[in-house]
This record gives sequence, C-alpha cells and structure tokens, in this order.
Amino acid sequence: MLPKRNYYLNDYFDLFDRNYYKEKEYMKTDIYEKDNKYIIEIDLPGIKKENIKINYENGYLTIKVTKNVLTANPNTYIRRERFYGEITRSFYIGIKKETDITASYQEGILKIKFPKEDLPQKSSKNITVL
Repeated sequence: MLPKRNYYLNDYFDLFDRNYYKEKEYMKTDIYEKDNKYIIEIDLPGIKKENIKINYENGYLTIKVTKNVLTANPNTYIRRERFYGEITRSFYIGIKKETDITASYQEGILKIKFPKEDLPQKSSKNITVL
C-alpha cells in the first residue's frame, strides 16, 4: 500500500497526479527563484541530451525523458534496479512567452529558466446570441 500523499501543491507549480511516485523517484526536482526568474533543476544522471524533450503548451511545461534499455542478455543480471524506459513530469508555470523559456543540460542536471511574471491573459468577450 502506498503512503498517503502529503505534499504541498501550490497554485503555481502544480504536479500531475499520474505516475507521481515514479516521477519523484527518477526526476528529483528543485525549484527556486533568482534574479526575477524561476529556475527548475532536475537530476537526470546518465541521460543523453538528445533523449530529453521539453514541451510548453497552455501554461504547462512537460519534460519527457527516454533511457534506452541495455542490450545485455536479461539472464546475465543478478540484480537490476536502474530505470530504463520513458518518463514524463509536468508543471504548471503560467502563461509565458515561449522564447523566454530556456533550458540547458550539464553534468546530469537539466536547468530550465523562465520569468516570474505572467503574460496578460487573452481578453474574453461575451457574445450576444441573436
């Protein structure tokens, strides 16, 4: 039985519930503020840069990571604990200009930066039914 979830979800960095424990185990994340920007740092040891995909859509930043399975014969393993496959993690970061979101990957750490302030929401308009 999984322990009761007792984590704080604030209005700005909202985690999706699916695969929560798996994501937390394999994509350990720190989020902090610096110079009027938010910075997300994600530990991704052993991942090649070309196997990291970042998508931003409707205020959600989604990180998708793929780690290929080794071609060794499965019968030769005595113990196998390392992760192989695909995993995603999403954060709600608000409405941003796509060009203001930057990412770098160095020494197994993915660093994503974006401004703290949101862009103005598109104005809504009531339409009269004739």
